[in-house]
Amino acid sequence: MSVHPITAAEAIERLGEFSTVIDARSEAEFAEDRLPGAVNWPSLNDEERREVGTIYKQVNPFEARKRGAALVAANISRHIEREVMDKPRSWQPLAYCWRGGQRSGSLALVLGQIGFRVSVVEGGYKAFRQAVLASLPQLASRLQYRVVCGRTGAGKTRLLHALAAAGAQVLDLEGLASHRSSVLGHIPGQPQPTQKRFDTLLWERLRTFDAERPVYVESESRKVGNLAVPQPLIDAMRASPCLDLQLPLDERVALLMEDYDFFVKDSTLFCARLAALTQLRGKAQVQAWQDMVHAGRTEDVVRELLAKHYDPGYDASIARNFGQFAQATPIVPRDRSAAAMDELARRILVS
Repeated sequence: MSVHPITAAEAIERLGEFSTVIDARSEAEFAEDRLPGAVNWPSLNDEERREVGTIYKQVNPFEARKRGAALVAANISRHIEREVMDKPRSWQPLAYCWRGGQRSGSLALVLGQIGFRVSVVEGGYKAFRQAVLASLPQLASRLQYRVVCGRTGAGKTRLLHALAAAGAQVLDLEGLASHRSSVLGHIPGQPQPTQKRFDTLLWERLRTFDAERPVYVESESRKVGNLAVPQPLIDAMRASPCLDLQLPLDERVALLMEDYDFFVKDSTLFCARLAALTQLRGKAQVQAWQDMVHAGRTEDVVRELLAKHYDPGYDASIARNFGQFAQATPIVPRDRSAAAMDELARRILVS
């Protein structure tokens, strides 16, 4: 048998060495978060976990273990038939489960008996999660940031994409969070990851950056939709030099009409999201905006949202939260187009 327990820290350090990283937890546990690059081979699926748990509580642990063993054995057999038959002897997987190692240990035992060299994470996903949270402060503080500021619609995300295409290091928090970071920022059909998943995605990204080169990031608030940006990263961003991206109002309105076209196409959806502003802007104002949307005046609503909601909020918070904003370098693209942002990105990187 060739089964080798390793710590979570060692697993993280050696992730690239393993042929396959196998998560033996259920589908729901896997969806919540997982090790980078992991594939899901459930020893017990969601329904089976509920079944065994019910037997454990309503009958006794011994009967639950018997039923669980039968289900695990059947599942491991299916995984081997489906995934392992074509693997060479040199295939070296890493397996883990939640914490105790029973589910990953059962899989590793069989794979080891076949003749594969199998590593198992001691402490499972829980130990990995603890290692991620422990390392995030150091990963965040070791980097030098350039914070792209700018009013709503100025094209901050477009500029970040252009900077990335030009070879810059870019941390796209909204991309990782699947949210555009405002009360209207939910993207239809695109749910946000869990907080655990967001933390892991952020940790993965921070680990790739070269500390000798700047990292460009948008001037986000503490929350991106329902997700919280780790405080050490927020603190580092807020103490960093700023760039002030500026576009004329008409260009900003046009950009928002393009980037939020799902609101332009679906007035019912837009009005439903506007209702979230009732507490801040009052029922009468929100109703007026909804009436304008239904009358086909979406562009006018966008313009008013900038003037009455987004711009005042931005102006009040940016100087308070970003200590170097007063010394921010103004950056002005010729327009909102991708080509203009590409030009601006190249200018920034050679300046």
